[in-house]
Parts: sequence; C-alpha cells; structure tokens
Amino acid sequence: MPIELKMPALSPTMEEGTLAKWLVKEGDEVKSGDILAEIETDKATMEFEAVDEGKIAKILVPEGTDGVKVGAPIAILASEGEDASASAPKADTAAPAPPKTPAAPKADATPKPAPAPAPVETPAAPAAPSAPPRAEGDRIKASPLARRLAEAQGIDLKTIQGSGPGGRIVRADLGTAAGGTAAEPAAPQPQAAPVEPGEIPHEVVKLSNMRKTIARRLTESKQQVPHIYLTVDINLDALLKLRGELNAGLASRNIKLSVNDLMIKALAAALIEVPECNVSFGGETLIQYKRADIAVAVSIPGGLITPIVANADSKSISTIAAEMHDLAARARDNKLQPHEYQGGTASLSNMGMYGIKNFEAVINPPQGMIMAIGAGEKRPYVINDSLQIATVMSATGSFDHRAIDGADGAKLMQAFKRLVENPLGMLA
Repeated sequence: MPIELKMPALSPTMEEGTLAKWLVKEGDEVKSGDILAEIETDKATMEFEAVDEGKIAKILVPEGTDGVKVGAPIAILASEGEDASASAPKADTAAPAPPKTPAAPKADATPKPAPAPAPVETPAAPAAPSAPPRAEGDRIKASPLARRLAEAQGIDLKTIQGSGPGGRIVRADLGTAAGGTAAEPAAPQPQAAPVEPGEIPHEVVKLSNMRKTIARRLTESKQQVPHIYLTVDINLDALLKLRGELNAGLASRNIKLSVNDLMIKALAAALIEVPECNVSFGGETLIQYKRADIAVAVSIPGGLITPIVANADSKSISTIAAEMHDLAARARDNKLQPHEYQGGTASLSNMGMYGIKNFEAVINPPQGMIMAIGAGEKRPYVINDSLQIATVMSATGSFDHRAIDGADGAKLMQAFKRLVENPLGMLA
C-alpha cells in the first residue's frame, strides 16, 4: 500500500516550511534513513529522511515551494511490487478521506433520540487501531534520526507514541518529549502597512522563513515582555592581559580564546551566583534553572541564530571556545540540529567587533534576560582615586521585569563586572 510522505514538524514551533530542495526524483529507490529533501524551517535548513523503504512514486510538492503546512502530503512512496501509476491515484483518494465527516451528519440526526451518544462514540473507536504497536517483537520502531536525537537528549523511546507509518517514532514526536512545549498560536498581530516606494529605484526582496520568525518573535517580545535595562562600565585590562597569557599557553593545542568566550563564562558564572536571574516567567509559575545554558547570538546570511553552550558555568574556557567555534561554523552552514539552538537559560549578544559602544538587546522569550556587550575602547577611567587611561567596555543587561526585580538584576550586573575585572576567579 502506498505511503504519503508528509511535511514533517522539524521543531516544536514549526507550523509551515519551505521545501528547499529534493535530493531524490520520481522512480528512485530509497531505504530507511536516506535523506530525501532539504526543508527550510523558521530557524535553519534541515534534512528530511525516509522512515520506510520503497520507491518514490510521485513528488506532489515541487522544490522551492514556500508555506507548505506541517502534515501536508509532499510525495508518495510506493511499497515493493507497486508501480507509480497505481500509487498516484492513492494520493487523490487520500484527499476524499475528509468526506468521511459526512458520517457526522448521521450522528447529528441520531442525537435527537436518547441513544445519540452511542453512535458518536463508535467513530472514535476506529481511531485506536490507527496507532498499531510500535514494537516488532521487542524492537521499538523509530527512524534513525529520531534514535540519534533521542540518544543525544536522553529521551526514552519507550515512553513515546509514534505518529509515523505503522506507529513508527519520527523526529516530530520528540518535540514535547524533549521538554519543548508546543507554543500556543500567537494572537494575530496587525500587519505592517504596505510600503509605497514611489519613483525611487528599488527591488522587492521576499522574506525568508527565518526573517519572518525574527520579525514575529521580536515584536511579541517587545509587546508582551516589560524590559528593564541596566548598564555597567567594565575595565577590560586585566581580562585582556589574562587572555594573552592563556592563548600563549594554548597555542600548542591550536586553541585561541576570544573575548566573547570569556564573556560567556563570566555570564554563566554570574547567573549561578545570582540564581534569581537564571529564570523564566511561566505565567502562574517561575522556572528557576540549576545550570547556565548560554545562547550566543550569531549573525548568519539572512538573519540571526543563537546556538547554545550548555553547562557553560561548569566548562573550562578552552572548552567553551572550541564549542563556540564549531557551533558558529555549523550555524553559518545551516547545519545545526534543533536541540543546539532551542532552549537556553539566558542569552549573550556581542556587537563590540563592529565598534558599537552600547546597545539594548531584545529578550528572547521564554528566557528572562540577555546581556549586550559593547566595544572595549580606551577611555579616561578612575583607578585607585586617580584618573588614568583604561580599556573600558559597556555591558547592558535586559531583564524581564515580570520575573526579575531591578535589585536582582543589579546584583547580576555587579557580579558580571567583578568577574570580568578579576578574571582569575573564573578559572578557579
């Protein structure tokens, strides 16, 4: 029996995507684990893999198609022995499946007598058989990608109900199991008024899924999260001196620490020291995190993504540097996995390399804060009651005032400043 391949949910928040590229063509034989297509989500370009063996009988959605809804059929996979012509009509007959809803009118007619509830329950019964046992013998049926992600995230596949063909567990089934709650659909936002360029020479550039998501999430953050901003000036001279010494010692291992690596470590250590800021606002609850996972803003073509350094508070600075080098490189190649950029307990955004002196970053919900790092520059600075020249950096923390009081935010900024100005404390 032919199988409909449907647009997968490659992240808990994905509602639609762009079918960027087919890697197979009609008539190709595929087996479980083969990569079929590249799909552009709201954050990255992801690979879509086969979960069953068969032949690609028909491609229903051509590559380059935007706005393909999650769950929409995109291709037909014919089982062994079936031909493409026999399976193509199946895709059409799958569409008439909704007409089974006319059974509801019969149920509507019967409801008038007292036994009405019984017929309504009857259609629900067939739904149960549609989820056959996931295991063949003692083996759990799951796609290779789902197995890899489950192992990486510590998820027990025995606790998950598969939604793939034959009850097989697929990537989309891991969304809520991985601790990611599917976000409620946001209230529709008023659309921006169309721009009239007039006679000015121009071109119209189509927004990518990533750019649409950035626009939506930043708008929601500024509308729904009351931001409070706190800024401190920090003397970088001790940190720059230590960085030079560490890089000299790490040269034989081909590791080079950046100022940003040290900022990640300092923010993580400060969050553990001031746990009142390592939180998320949950409406009726406050989530307090026991470790510091720092999401670091990385600029990529077409937008911004925030790969996460997990357990940054307990990692050495050289480990953080190696991880960030790898994450940033794969982010620019659209090779990050969802668990590598979704989550995080706080964020860090550094625009110092562009010479930006000071800025206020927008919080990335559900996180409770983000640290904005400016450029270090030579400034007059009072040291030991005397006016001297020092390399000074401005850092601004944006805090969710629903979850974090101003005094607690000030404590975090104070701890961050102390750690950066006395960087040996981060190595202890």
